[in-house]
Parts: sequence; structure tokens; C-alpha cells
Amino acid sequence: MNTRKRRTAFSLLELLAVVTILGIIAAVVLPRMSGATDMAKKKLNAHNKAVINSAVERYYLENNTWPSTNISELSPTYFPDGIPVSPHDNTTSYTIDGTTHRVDNNPDP
Repeated sequence: MNTRKRRTAFSLLELLAVVTILGIIAAVVLPRMSGATDMAKKKLNAHNKAVINSAVERYYLENNTWPSTNISELSPTYFPDGIPVSPHDNTTSYTIDGTTHRVDNNPDP
């Protein structure tokens, strides 16, 4: 008869290999995850500016005059869901430049 015992636990070498592999995966994934939030905020900020600039141009085409530098003048007609908020501070801190009639505030960080 065979009297060998069955192994019921992991060896130290197997455990060390698994921990090393998990450490390598974490070292690759974590830096990418932290940069994704900043990139998403920058893209949302650029999108908000484009939406507001489009609303300003529609206002001009419909009224033959430029809106004031206050974006709230464009709200409810052009922004039925509300004025876009800045992803950086969650406020409506966008303003329209009186000369270029474009959004110029709230630059990307």
C-alpha cells in the first residue's frame, strides 16, 4: 500500500510566486487608473466648452446678436437640463469672452 500523505496546503514558494505576480499586475494597473480620472475631467471640460460655444452660435443665428457674457442668459432654451458644470469644481464657472464670443474660462489644469 501507498502510505504517502496528501498535500493540503500551498508551499511557501507557490505563495511567493502568486504574491510576486499580483505585485507586478498592481504596479502596471494602478498608475493607469489614477491618470484616467484626470484625463476624463479634461475631456469633459473640453466637451462642455464645445456645447456652450455651440449654444452661443445658435443664439446668434436665431437672434442676430451675441448673448452677454453671462451664460445663464442661454439657459433654459439652449440647456434644458441645466448649464454644464465644470468637472474640476462642480460649479458653472464658464463665462463667454465679450470679444471672441467663445468660452475661455476654466482652462484645463
